Amino acid sequence: MSANIMDAVIKLAAIKQLDKDEIQSIILDAITSTLSKRMQSGDKLNVIIDENTGAIRVGFFCTVVEVEKNFDEISLQDARQLFGKYAALGEQYYREMALNEFEPKIINTVQKIILDKIRFLEQERIKTDFDKQKHTIVTGRIKSIDDIAGYKVDIGYTEALLPPEEQVENEFYKVNDLIKAYVVNIRPKDNAVVVILSRTNPEFVKKLFEAEIPEIYHGIVKIRKIVREPGIRTKVELESTEPKVDPISSCVGTKGSRIDAIRKELHGEQIDLVVHSDDPETEIAHALGLDSIKRVVIERGKTASVIVSEEDKLTAIGKQGKNVKLAAKLCGFKLDIYTQEEYEEKMAKERRTISHIKELDGVNAKIEEILRKHGYTSVEDIYSASVEELCNLEGIGQKTAEKLKEAARYF
Repeated sequence: MSANIMDAVIKLAAIKQLDKDEIQSIILDAITSTLSKRMQSGDKLNVIIDENTGAIRVGFFCTVVEVEKNFDEISLQDARQLFGKYAALGEQYYREMALNEFEPKIINTVQKIILDKIRFLEQERIKTDFDKQKHTIVTGRIKSIDDIAGYKVDIGYTEALLPPEEQVENEFYKVNDLIKAYVVNIRPKDNAVVVILSRTNPEFVKKLFEAEIPEIYHGIVKIRKIVREPGIRTKVELESTEPKVDPISSCVGTKGSRIDAIRKELHGEQIDLVVHSDDPETEIAHALGLDSIKRVVIERGKTASVIVSEEDKLTAIGKQGKNVKLAAKLCGFKLDIYTQEEYEEKMAKERRTISHIKELDGVNAKIEEILRKHGYTSVEDIYSASVEELCNLEGIGQKTAEKLKEAARYF
């Protein structure tokens, strides 16, 4: 490394966006720590930097000796050449040397210490920048695509990665495309860090809402929960902190301008706005997005049966079951969708299942014993059996079998 090491390192620091004064301090510390280990006297070094030329000189006291063993020693012969013919053994003289006058091993050690500390500083700066950006949306440009289809993104202060697991299935980008994404994580990699991005995280949607809708940004309308099937559908549960502010209208905007801007960034993903309710039945109805729900029956184990018309059943379930699945996640209930007829049949089946055959009309002690002997213990067992199956039981005739089936049907 030449005498103008200062200039070279300052240029490197500028590229790495590091502080000039801090880099200068690193250079001074590197030179001092390296040379101090090779000093016999332990006297302090005086490191001089010429800011105009970038040249570095080191001043120190050296002792006159017969044979030099440390760099702060000088042979009698050399001392008399530099300091005069009267120089004597044991005397000390102040000496200055340019950095490039030292042996290459010392210069290489100084260089390594400086570069290692610069790398450390760069990592710390990137981590600091990341902490400022964590849980925010960043905009970058696609730099390249790696071997496993991850997008490497230039976000300004470092390289970021949008890995396959954080990508929306049907979204594709080309090199140099602009992209928005949510900062979710940071990973160490080869003495550096890589910022991990996501376009699937529900928080990405939340940040888009905060950026587009002032009422949400200022806390007038709160987002209580977001559930998402990335690229397909998202449900956003809203609550207004002011009675006069309608959360749905605030999010939709004039002629749908606000919600349309968010949908555009999500490449057309459907967004359902859900108004929160403390009443579970109302909350479930809102989550499903249907105005014509006939009835919601809250059952044990956080399960609810939702009764809708025949025409609304497909809408309630949604394509590939996405609507009811997201609604269930949003409200925290397992949701079963029924028409009125299906629900009545469900309830009838439950009654038949828990009811013993002796409760069935026409079952006396003898018939009960025959049925029980052949494994028929509930009304549902009789309902599910055919007349032919019942007739094959010894002691059960055609008429008896038909009567049992009729009783089970209207139980």
